[in-house]
Amino acid sequence: MSKTLTIPRPDDWHLHLRDGAMLRAVLPETTRDFARAIIMPNLVPPVVTGAQASAYRDRILATLPEGSRFQPLMTLYLTEDTDPDDVAAAAASDLVKAVKLYPAGATTNSASGVANFDRVRAVLDRMAEIGLPLCVHGEVTDSDIDIFDREAVFIDRVLDPVRRATPGLRVVMEHITTAQGVDYVRAGGDTIGGTITTHHLIINRNHILVGGIKPHYYCLPVAKREEHRLALRAAATSGEPSFFLGTDSAPHVDALKEHACGCAGCFTATNTMPLLAHVFEEEHALDHLAAFACHNGPAFYGLPVNDRTLTMEKGDMPTDFPSKIDCADGPVTVFDPGFDVYWRTA
Repeated sequence: MSKTLTIPRPDDWHLHLRDGAMLRAVLPETTRDFARAIIMPNLVPPVVTGAQASAYRDRILATLPEGSRFQPLMTLYLTEDTDPDDVAAAAASDLVKAVKLYPAGATTNSASGVANFDRVRAVLDRMAEIGLPLCVHGEVTDSDIDIFDREAVFIDRVLDPVRRATPGLRVVMEHITTAQGVDYVRAGGDTIGGTITTHHLIINRNHILVGGIKPHYYCLPVAKREEHRLALRAAATSGEPSFFLGTDSAPHVDALKEHACGCAGCFTATNTMPLLAHVFEEEHALDHLAAFACHNGPAFYGLPVNDRTLTMEKGDMPTDFPSKIDCADGPVTVFDPGFDVYWRTA
């Protein structure tokens, strides 16, 4: 017997599209199911100014599949030289919806990120004044801090002091991976939200390391212990307004993943919605999927819920997702959950 589920067309509040050949290859994988997405600015060079964000948006729009109504929501990459006036102008023109904070060296293409937070105080103050959210990659980069502890240390050492010093600053703690992250967002009031990825609901650190290194499960923040995965599942499926979908879908060609120093990122744009339906059904929470994927994010960003819908079907046979997406630069591996999924988008 088949089952169907119709929800408002979802949004992705954390997405990497890259540029050039990769943009052309992966953009249709998102536009198939999603209406909007917050686009990450960590290109090379990064998208720092309003003019650069406008040019990047134009490249995305020029690449859209014919007839697509997908809306890219642009962000600026925060550096220690970011101009508060440029940020405010980009926000006032409705060009950008957020500014992205990468601690310097935290993840892919983050070398231009922030090391001295005192140097971005004026930008954060202006953002609090105009209500522009700060999207945060929440990890410290200190070499003496274990990689599995870096999110929890970031909350105590960086995020909480920043929020206390800048009252009213709206913050999205992206791709939370720990019970501490869940607890901090849950207790933080209406000025903080937390995005949760598809893959962090499915894998823990054993999936990366047991039986041989699995490079296509390696991401940053790295997947943590099982207790943290379960805390993420409980938060995502709770219906609580603080938590919403940000896939952090991050494509790399296989040659850069299957490498002596492999790149971090899981590419989930192709199959995120069926995987989420599977997870939410396992947690007896299908009635909360629309809150997580369709309602909570727009509410935080002050946007309307999409008026178009997405229908998913659960069949009797496993869905056959592609294992690779072809790109002119090389193949991109689609995230494999490691189990059969019977949901598909109609």
